[in-house]
Amino acid sequence: MSNIIFDNFLSDNWLDALGRESSIQSLSKPITFINNEIKLNKKIFPDINKIFEAFRCCPFKSTKVVIFGQDPYFQPGLANGLAFSVNDGAKIPASLKNIYKEIYNDIGTPSQTNGCLKKWASQGVLLLNSSLTVEESKPGSHSNIGWEKFMDDVVECLNKKENIVYMLWGNNAKNYLNKINKNNNLILTSSHPSPLSSHRGFFGCKHFSKCNDYLIKNNLEPIKW
Repeated sequence: MSNIIFDNFLSDNWLDALGRESSIQSLSKPITFINNEIKLNKKIFPDINKIFEAFRCCPFKSTKVVIFGQDPYFQPGLANGLAFSVNDGAKIPASLKNIYKEIYNDIGTPSQTNGCLKKWASQGVLLLNSSLTVEESKPGSHSNIGWEKFMDDVVECLNKKENIVYMLWGNNAKNYLNKINKNNNLILTSSHPSPLSSHRGFFGCKHFSKCNDYLIKNNLEPIKW
C-alpha cells in the first residue's frame, strides 16, 4: 500500500476507536484499488492527503452529528474530503446551495457564506460520503471498490456512543439505516439535496432544527448551522 496514503491516515483517536488492525484490513481493498488507478494516471478526488479529512476534522469523541452523502464532487478543485464541502474559494455547488436554502427556511440565515464546512466539523459534525473517493467526471465510479466495509466499521464504532443525530440524504445514505442503533440515536432521512431530487423530500425536511432540538434535549451543545 502507498505510504503517501498511510502517512495521512486516520487520526489516532479514530484508529483507537475503530481498532488499528481492523481499520487497516477493511481499508486494504479500496486503497489498493486507488493506488492502481493512480498508476494508470487516473485523476482521483479528493486529493490523496484529503481522503480521510472528515475524520481529522471531527474526532471520534466529539462526534454528535453524522451526515451521509453519496460520493465526493467529481469536478476538479472542489472536493476537500468532507461531504458536501468544497475548498476555500471554490464556487458553491448546487447541492450545498440547496442545503443552505433549507437551513435558511428551517432556522434562519446560515452561519457561513462560503462552501467549506470545516466549522461544522469542528463542532462535532462528521461529514461522510458512502464512498470517500471518486474518479474525475465519473460520479459513483468508486461505489463498489470496497469502501462499504470500512463505512460499516465506522457505523459500528459509532454505535458505541449514543445521542448522535444521523442525517441520511439520498438512497446510498439510507443503506446505513438498519446498521445504526435506533434506540439511542436520532435518525433523519430525506432525498438527496441535489437539484435532481431536492424537491422530493429534502426541502422542508427541517433536519437542522430537529437536530438541534434533539441535542439540546440531551444536554449537548447545538450546532451553529
